[in-house]
Amino acid sequence: MTTPIKRDKPWLMRTYSGHSSAKASNELYRTNLSKGQTGLSVAFDLPTQTGYDADHPLARGEVGKVGVPICNIGDMAALFDQIPLGQMNTSMTINATAAWLLALYVATAERQGASPAQLQGTTQNDILKEYLSRGTYIFPPAPSVRLTTDIIAYTVKNIPKWNPTNICSYHLQEAGATPTQELAYALSTAIAVMDAVRDSGQIGADGFEQVVGRISFFVNAGIRFIEETCKMRAFGEMWNKLTQERYGAQSEEMRRFRYGVQVNSLGLTEAQPENNVQRIVLEMLGVSLSKKARARAIQLPAWNEALGLPRPWDQQWALRMQQVLVLETDLLEYGDIFDGSPVIAAKVKALVDGATAEMARVQEQGGMVQAIESGYVKRQLVTSHTERMRAIERGDLKIVGLNCFKETEESPLTGGKDSGIMKVDPRAEREQIERLNAFRAKRNNAEVKAALANLAETARSGANIMPASILCAHAGVTTGEWSQTLRDIFGEYRAPTGIDIPANDDARGARAVAIRTEVLKTGEAVGRPLRLLIGKPGLDGHSNGAEQIAVKGRDVGFEIVYEGIRLTPEQIAKAALEEGVHLIGLSVLSGSHVEMVEDVFNQLDKVGLKGLPVVIGGIIPENDAKMLKEKGIAAVYTPKDIDLNGIMVDILNLIRKAHDLKPVAAA
Repeated sequence: MTTPIKRDKPWLMRTYSGHSSAKASNELYRTNLSKGQTGLSVAFDLPTQTGYDADHPLARGEVGKVGVPICNIGDMAALFDQIPLGQMNTSMTINATAAWLLALYVATAERQGASPAQLQGTTQNDILKEYLSRGTYIFPPAPSVRLTTDIIAYTVKNIPKWNPTNICSYHLQEAGATPTQELAYALSTAIAVMDAVRDSGQIGADGFEQVVGRISFFVNAGIRFIEETCKMRAFGEMWNKLTQERYGAQSEEMRRFRYGVQVNSLGLTEAQPENNVQRIVLEMLGVSLSKKARARAIQLPAWNEALGLPRPWDQQWALRMQQVLVLETDLLEYGDIFDGSPVIAAKVKALVDGATAEMARVQEQGGMVQAIESGYVKRQLVTSHTERMRAIERGDLKIVGLNCFKETEESPLTGGKDSGIMKVDPRAEREQIERLNAFRAKRNNAEVKAALANLAETARSGANIMPASILCAHAGVTTGEWSQTLRDIFGEYRAPTGIDIPANDDARGARAVAIRTEVLKTGEAVGRPLRLLIGKPGLDGHSNGAEQIAVKGRDVGFEIVYEGIRLTPEQIAKAALEEGVHLIGLSVLSGSHVEMVEDVFNQLDKVGLKGLPVVIGGIIPENDAKMLKEKGIAAVYTPKDIDLNGIMVDILNLIRKAHDLKPVAAA
C-alpha cells in the first residue's frame, strides 16, 4: 500500500467578478462556487466605488459596467442570496466607501442570522494608493485615513477573522512601479496606516499586535516570475523586521506576511490576446513557487481583459489554471525550493536595499501621506511608466504579438458574434434606477433621516464611523446618501497628476525632434501654439494612458491642458472653450465610451465648438470604434497602439485638416 504524499493546503481560489446587477452577479458567484472556487472576490461598479447612487448624473453610463451596483441593503441582500455569509470568505475591492460596503455586508449577515464575529474576508480599504493609481478616492487624505483606521479598529474588536485592509502594491505596479518602488511604497503605506491606528488611541498597546496580525497585502505578479518570487521573499523579510522593530510585535505568527494576489493585467495585450493565457500562468508561478512567500489567495484575470469584460467561460478558464497547478502538479509536496540559492539571496538583498533607500526618501518628506500630497510618489510612478512605454515603443522591451512576431492567423477565440467578450445589457442602468426608486419608496424616511443625522454627528465628533454606518445600512440609507453626508463634512479632493516630470532621452530623439518642428510650424501657420486638452470624463480613474499621452504631447511641442480624472462633459467643454484648445483627447477605460462621447459632443455643441476634433483612447471593441467614428470621433486608439510618436503625428494632422492645411509625414 502506497503511503499518501503529504501536501500543503492550497490557497483560496477566487475570480474577481461582478456586473450588471446584484441578481446577475449572485448567479455568477453561485455558478463559480459550484465549479470549485473557494472564495468570492467582489467587483463593484464605479458609482458604488465613488459614492454615487445609480440615478446621479455622474453615474450615467457607468452603472454595472466594471462591477456590481450596490445602492442599499436590498442590493447587498440580493448579491448574497443563498450564500451563507457566516461560512463564506469574501474579498471586497472597495476603498473610499469601504466603511459603507462593510456596514452593508455586516447588516446583511445579521439579517441572515450570522454574527459579525463569524465573518471572514477582506476589505481592500487602501485609500492611499487610490490617489496614485485607480482614482476612486473621494475625500482628502487625512479624513480618508481616519475612515481606514476606524475600519481596522472596529474589525479587530468586533470581526476578529476579518482582514480590514489590503495594502495594495498591485495597483502601484499597474501604474508603472518597479519591484523596488512596489516594495517601498506599499510598506510606506502600511507604516502610515498602522501609525494612524496607533495614534488614534482606539487600540491600546497591549492589543496592537492583533492589528499587526490582521494587516494583509494585495500584490501584483508580473511576467518576470523569478524577480517576482524574489520580491515576495523581500516583502516577507522587510515586513517581519518592520513589525518587530517599529511596532513591537513579538509573535512570529502575527508578523507573518499575509497576502493575496491578482497577477499582472498591465502586461495583457489586445494584440494576439491568446498569448495572455501563457502570460497569466507564468505570472502565477511568481507567487506560488516559493513556499515561504506563497500567496494566501489568488485570483487570475481572464485572457481577454484587454478586450473588454470576460464571460463566465473565460472566468472558468482562469479558475481551471489554478486548479491544474494545485491538483495536477507536485508544487505543494515540497518545502521552499529556493532556500540556499545564492542567486535568489543576492536578488532579494538588492530589492531590500533599494526599497529601504526609497522608503527613507518617503520618510524624509514626512511619510507616505505627505509624499502623495506633494506629488513626489506620483511623479516617480509616471516616470517609471514612461520609461516602460518608451522601451516598448523602441522595441527594447519585447512584447510578443505587440512589437515583435506580429504576424498572426485569425483567432477563433475572438471570431464569434460576441467578439470574445461579454457586453453589459444596456437595460441594466435603467433597471437599477427603477429598483433604487422602489426601495426608496418603501423605507421609513424618519429612520433614514435619524440615521444620517447620527452619521454626521459621528463624523464631526471623531468617533468610530462603523456603528453609525451599520445603523444607516439597517435603516435603508443609500450609497449616495451615506457618501454625500461625509462629503459635506470632509470635503472632496483632487490628487496631483504627476505629469510635471523632466523630459527623457526619447524626447531628444530624431523622430521626436522632427515632430516638434512640425508642431511649431503648424502653430505659426494657425496663429498660436497648438494646445491639446486631455480629458477623462466619467468616474473611471485609471489615468496611465492619459498621463502618457500628456507627457508625450508636451515632449513634442504641444501645450497640454490636463486636469486629472473625473471631469464632467460640461467641464471638458468649458475648459476647451476657455483654453482655446485645438483638439480634445478623451480617455475612457470603463466601457462607458459611447455615453461619454455623446455627452461631450452635446456639451461642445452648446458652447459653439461643434467642429473641434475629438479623439478617444481606451478599451474599445472594434464595433464600438466604428460606431464612435460614425458619431464624429476623429480617431480611436486602443492598447495595441503603442507608437506614441505616430499618435502625435495623427493628432497634428487632424489639427492641420481642421485648418485646411496639408498633412505632414514627420518621419
